[in-house]
Amino acid sequence: MKEWLEAYLEAFRRTVDAVPAEQVAALVRLLKDALDREAQVFVFGNGGSAANASHFAVDLGKGASDKLPRRFKVLSLADNVSWLTALANDYAYEEVFVGQLQNYARPGDVAIALSVSGNSPNCVKAVEWARERGLKTVALVGARGGRLAEAAELVIRTADGHYGRAEDAHMLILHLVCYAFMEGAAGG
Repeated sequence: MKEWLEAYLEAFRRTVDAVPAEQVAALVRLLKDALDREAQVFVFGNGGSAANASHFAVDLGKGASDKLPRRFKVLSLADNVSWLTALANDYAYEEVFVGQLQNYARPGDVAIALSVSGNSPNCVKAVEWARERGLKTVALVGARGGRLAEAAELVIRTADGHYGRAEDAHMLILHLVCYAFMEGAAGG
């Protein structure tokens, strides 16, 4: 067990060491611009990525906003179970994020998709829809990138495709973004 744990942790250290700082900085700048323009930020994903999306929405909407003169307008599209299931049941699971964006999104808003595989059909469809309508699009993906890496304008790819380590790296990246605002590095 100890050897397995040490190997896992070593692999995670390599993943963390490979976090692309310039792309993370680009996301901070994009969100600073969205804040200044009072644009809406939408974040979404499935499974563990949905949990990361929810966590990020809280950290950006409350934690980061508490330190700023204005507040982020941020929503996790993974959080409304009734709406998600209605869209999935009445249309298709691929529509659960697009269906919400159709009600809320405007050109200039920001859509952030989280997907280790980069191939989640509902995330890909939402990013393609958003980009076609003038939203700024971001994808946090695993090592392979998938279709989201082709669809999004800003792509932050982890060096590992292992779901646990990639999701952990995504949360680290999202924490870096939020703490850039909380600790004043991003400006206010």
